[in-house]
Amino acid sequence: MVANRRRQQRGRRPAQKRERQPVEWDPKTKLGRMVKGGKITSMSDALRTGLPLREPEIVDILLPETDDEVIDVNMVQRMTDSGRRVKFVITVVVGNNDGYVGLGQAKGKEVGSSIRKAIENAKLNMIEIKRGCGSWECGCRKAHTVPFAIKGKSGSVEITFKPAPRGIGLATGEVAKKILRLAGVKDCWAFTSGKTKTTVNYAKAVFNALKENTQMRVMNSEINKIGIISGSLGITAETEQPIPPGTEQPTPPEEAK
Repeated sequence: MVANRRRQQRGRRPAQKRERQPVEWDPKTKLGRMVKGGKITSMSDALRTGLPLREPEIVDILLPETDDEVIDVNMVQRMTDSGRRVKFVITVVVGNNDGYVGLGQAKGKEVGSSIRKAIENAKLNMIEIKRGCGSWECGCRKAHTVPFAIKGKSGSVEITFKPAPRGIGLATGEVAKKILRLAGVKDCWAFTSGKTKTTVNYAKAVFNALKENTQMRVMNSEINKIGIISGSLGITAETEQPIPPGTEQPTPPEEAK
């Protein structure tokens, strides 16, 4: 009995957070060289350059505090002359819980290596979303929900997100909750149609809706009225124009305390 209790106590050790080591890599792309050279210091500036995001180390440097979660693990079998071949298809979502989120997939013979590859692919698909207070029932002008209604579709699954007042929470399915939480959305209404039990299509529909959020252009009057924020908190959404590659970004002024 005493030995069993000791084994149980050993298994109840609290999980320790691993310290991230500094990223060291030889950039192969122009955007990677600009990030390593210090010309680009934020993820927002990197996305606004219009250059393709080809290296996951860029996200590791610009967004060091990112979380990832496995959405779906699917086993695919194929029968050949030599026998049955088994592979795993992994779907992963990555986000910093503050305006940036990405979705990625990978296929491999082993689950562990496929998850790592899917995380890298999700970092390469990172997008910056807009948040605000678009609900007529709230009016707090804080970035807690989507600023306007957005739609996304993948396969037979179609989903619509609408702004919700503070305190409602995420009135969505479990898959959408995981993606919205990592994106930094705290309150939202969701309306779905189609076969939502297809997890991969459901996740892609949610991500496509968030993509529509990023592509929507908003007038400055609406930005001030709703309190729309693009990306991390503290960055006000403006009429974004692509930054020509190779130009150095001005340092933002310090916020008044």
